[in-house]
Amino acid sequence: MDTKRTIRTAVFPVAGFGSRFLPATKASPKEMLPLVDKPLIQYAVEEAVAAGITDLVFITGRHKRAIEDHFDKAYEMENELATRGKTQLLESLRSILPRNCNCIYIRQPEQLGLGHAVLCAKAVVRDEPFAVLLADDFIDADKSVVQQMVEQYQAYGCSLLGVQEVPRAQTSSYGIVRTRPLAERLEEVAAIVEKPRPEEAPSTLAVIGRYVLTPRIFEHLEQVQPGAGGEIQLTDAISALLRDEKVLAYRFRGLRYDCGSKLGYMKAAVALALKHPEIGADFDKFLRGMRE
Repeated sequence: MDTKRTIRTAVFPVAGFGSRFLPATKASPKEMLPLVDKPLIQYAVEEAVAAGITDLVFITGRHKRAIEDHFDKAYEMENELATRGKTQLLESLRSILPRNCNCIYIRQPEQLGLGHAVLCAKAVVRDEPFAVLLADDFIDADKSVVQQMVEQYQAYGCSLLGVQEVPRAQTSSYGIVRTRPLAERLEEVAAIVEKPRPEEAPSTLAVIGRYVLTPRIFEHLEQVQPGAGGEIQLTDAISALLRDEKVLAYRFRGLRYDCGSKLGYMKAAVALALKHPEIGADFDKFLRGMRE
């Protein structure tokens, strides 16, 4: 098998409840929370598409129908906008998903962890490398982070983890890696631990919600036992994968916002509003007025 083939598939685990945003997420998925005028999941899809990915695999739950509807064609709305001559809005609606992209929806019957969600995609991914994106990790970058990682994969032909430094007090919220330097922004992973206590963490280099994985990960996901929180952890499967092949940690270029938290989400919303071509200048004036 050619391990350096083009990556065509991205997996989006979107089955979680989003309980930290209740009651807003009672009837609407957290991935549909908007940053200005686009939902979180659309930003993640755009990031994957910018990397040349065409097959989009959503691992969903029974309360996630809004995600399917968002990426479906809205005939009535498009006809209404066309009739009213609202061409700009019509184009923005039609450009949500490029025509060459395929959306594939797989129901995760139980929420058994991120590792289990990725394993649900095995039948679609088969024997090809693939990307995994967690939509609530929003990363504002000039070049798509997935595109950055795909380029590294094409150069090295092995799995990659998107990483960044975090405060030691926060290591218990992340998978943490121990690494050795390899190249600029790139390190070889020697070990990975899921949510270690600060005093036990091997470093402060945390895995963020971006992965490029070889299909061999599925073998380990099928064998891994429930770990932290009683869930099947992707981190544990990656730890096992280290015994078979090289795994690299990539310090991506971009500013990451943890949109799984209220504070991170609001920071991202403000940052994008300030950059928005339609409202940015007026929003900046508004904020300055509030500080006066």
